Amino acid sequence: MHLFRAGAATRLRQAGAVLAAGIVAATLPALPAEAAVSRAELALRWAPVHHQDVDATGTHALAGKADMITGYDFDGNLNGRDNWDNAGKDTTAYAYYSVAETATHWYLTYLFFHPRDWIDHPLFETEHENDGEGVLMVVERDGSDHGVLRAAVTVAHSDFFSYTPAGSTWTNGGETIDGTLRTAPSPHDPHQHPVTAQEARGHGLKAHPQYAINGDGIVYYPSLSVAEAPAGADDRDVRYRLVDVFASGGLWAQRANTSLFAGLGTFAGDTSGGCGTGTYACGTNSANAPWGWDDGNDTVARGEIATDPARLATAYFTVPGSPARTYTYNPYSAAGAALREAARTLPPTVD
Repeated sequence: MHLFRAGAATRLRQAGAVLAAGIVAATLPALPAEAAVSRAELALRWAPVHHQDVDATGTHALAGKADMITGYDFDGNLNGRDNWDNAGKDTTAYAYYSVAETATHWYLTYLFFHPRDWIDHPLFETEHENDGEGVLMVVERDGSDHGVLRAAVTVAHSDFFSYTPAGSTWTNGGETIDGTLRTAPSPHDPHQHPVTAQEARGHGLKAHPQYAINGDGIVYYPSLSVAEAPAGADDRDVRYRLVDVFASGGLWAQRANTSLFAGLGTFAGDTSGGCGTGTYACGTNSANAPWGWDDGNDTVARGEIATDPARLATAYFTVPGSPARTYTYNPYSAAGAALREAARTLPPTVD
């Protein structure tokens, strides 16, 4: 009898412990699961459907090819000072991405490259060799494979513009939100993608339709494997291939190559090949990679849109909860201190 009562008491204590543990577990907040997809797949998921306005007229337009995105090495070499001269030789479409991660968010940066930033009149504007503008997408990690898009910041010359998609919980912060980030389907995958657009000639980038195609234009769709060249100045289905900034031998690996870069994150460019002819002037060394992007009147340092995007996000927006500031993955981190120190002494970014 005593044995039976002792055994029953033990079982009751064990059952109580299990019940208590279940109650405690139920009251704890659920932690986001790790993504089941690769960083490349994350980059594809949130890469924009990208509208490029095209001006096919004008001395420097190359019948529209001067407005087509391509690779920074489109001409088969790593010399940034002959890209104006060789523009139009290959218009196969690429975009460059990097991914940074914290426990709460993913930060995805995209660069679109043009060999020319051009104008078609002689009055008070400067054109230049090479052009690099882009966008940061901020995605909340909610336990799903791809997370939830919360905000974007675009680069238009020397200014940043901030956006949130419909339903975002993010609101105005240190900067006022400039508009709504729309989404659209791709015919090449099952996802709704954010939609961005670049103007013709100068290639400033904003959320669509703040810039939009006016007449001729190209609609680019992202891919991890396919890179296509537009059939002409008005082609509404062209795939661009996403390339990791940190790929072996890629853009970041070339950052000290003085043939490609004139300085920290600034592409090398000169006045050869007719740049500036018939126009006001041709600037030199006037285009930037993501770690050289800067807004001239915000509180975020040069390049931090790519190298420390969590800082930019919390500076630009009011973010609910407690967004993590420590990176669990950030390929720029090792060079972060040197980048910040060098940026302090550089002249203002121009584009």
